[in-house]
Amino acid sequence: MIEQLIELEKTALKELDAVKDPSELEKLRISYLGKKGILTSLMRKVGTLPQEQRADAGRVSNLVKSNLSRRIKEVIEGIESLKPDQSAFIDVTLPGRKPLRGHLHPITLVIQEVCQIFIKMGFKIVKGPNVELDYYNFEALNLPKDHPARDMQDTFYVSDNVVLRTHTSPIQVRTMESQRPPVSIIAPGKVYRRDSDVSHTPMFHQVEGLLVDKQVSLGDLKGTLTSFVHQMFGSDTRIRFRPSFFPFTEPSAEVDIQCVICGGKGCRTCSQSGWLEILGSGMVDPEVYRFVDYDPELYSGFAFGMGIERIAMLKYGIDDIQLFFKNDMRFLKQF
Repeated sequence: MIEQLIELEKTALKELDAVKDPSELEKLRISYLGKKGILTSLMRKVGTLPQEQRADAGRVSNLVKSNLSRRIKEVIEGIESLKPDQSAFIDVTLPGRKPLRGHLHPITLVIQEVCQIFIKMGFKIVKGPNVELDYYNFEALNLPKDHPARDMQDTFYVSDNVVLRTHTSPIQVRTMESQRPPVSIIAPGKVYRRDSDVSHTPMFHQVEGLLVDKQVSLGDLKGTLTSFVHQMFGSDTRIRFRPSFFPFTEPSAEVDIQCVICGGKGCRTCSQSGWLEILGSGMVDPEVYRFVDYDPELYSGFAFGMGIERIAMLKYGIDDIQLFFKNDMRFLKQF
């Protein structure tokens, strides 16, 4: 067997010297050193030899295997050294490839713009919990358990007394509980309702505002919101206030702007009316003050709320709210 091993080594080394291709080298390695290779098969027979021959045969077979493995490694290094230098093909005068840069989501951009407008008017940003007590989400806003207006908001209930907030108005109550007038705040954040179609999603964003002080009037509300609309959509944008109903404000008004798509001429977006609703507002109902221990004879105030997705859709001319949540880069890159 020792003679066989020595002859096998000579033959294998001669074949390795002639190899120039990596694939041929791999085939040769497998044929000698693989699980079913020639050398591997011989080494398995060492155990069948007479006792006095096993030690020498084992030593020689291990030596042959070591020599072949070392020679294969040398051949691989030789083949690699013959490969052309890839750096020689790099044209360093070509302009570099700029990496993609991230940017703010359109919803974030609109929230920031809305907040900045009201901050310049003297409002302060406040935030509150997304999971809210029924008391703050409904009862303290003049919506008792049996109030029919609760049906206006399809609510996600965590338990009988805990909900995912349906608006950011609970923040207004919490703020009034913690401080005395004057109060001037805006509350941006996520809100949740059971609704989903091309213009609604189960989670969306709102910015609500509250101002309470002595001698606050409906005229202050109209002036504040008119200024906001003109800064958000342009000074030429027409605005109107329509009587409406909200349980926590009285009187209440919906605010419409001239359709940004057709310029007020009438189109499918505005249902041929020339107007688009953008937010709800009103004077704070005196009943709400009872929950926060404010004197309604001394203080008055107004509140308003808007859906950020709707503002963004009107500002950018977007016709499907779901585009905000699909992460389509073709859409997001436009902003």
